[in-house]
Amino acid sequence: MGRSESKLFVISGPSGAGKGTLVARVREQVPNLGLTVSATTRSPRAGEVDGVNYYFLTDEEFTARVEAGEFIEWAQVHDHRYGTLASEVERNLATGQSLILEIDVQGALAVKERFPDAVLIFIEPPSLEVLRDRLLGRGSETPESLELRLHTAEGEMRLRDRYDEVLVNDDLDRATEELIAVLHRHERN
Repeated sequence: MGRSESKLFVISGPSGAGKGTLVARVREQVPNLGLTVSATTRSPRAGEVDGVNYYFLTDEEFTARVEAGEFIEWAQVHDHRYGTLASEVERNLATGQSLILEIDVQGALAVKERFPDAVLIFIEPPSLEVLRDRLLGRGSETPESLELRLHTAEGEMRLRDRYDEVLVNDDLDRATEELIAVLHRHERN
């Protein structure tokens, strides 16, 4: 077996595909994966530490860093902005650790432009019907937000051919094993 090489893995897919759960399970089983600290314009919550939970930036600081090209991706989420600093990715990869970023589809494609060696992994639900059931199961969706998420999911799923790997999350245990196998395979290449 060849030497492992640090890689940047980018996980994305529609809301309700189970990305967060999958990534959390993979982290438990592959503890040496690096973790980036995101930047945000929101205020720290009780117990949150700058540089540990997030880099807390003012709107002005965030804008200046966007304009300076320091973010590999960022998004407006409700009233605040969140983003991944290129320096965070570079810091992690320099330690020899592989890294997982869980970000939206547009962000993933932007990361691939900046880091061509990044491995994009698309997590999809078994079907849009299953996705609808999962989103309804959360109990947090209005009929309007459900339709918007499903419409967005259809568009995101049409972009899956731009990814290096596509995994269907129909069974959490199997999908976790598959994702770990994908990570190991790419670290050896």
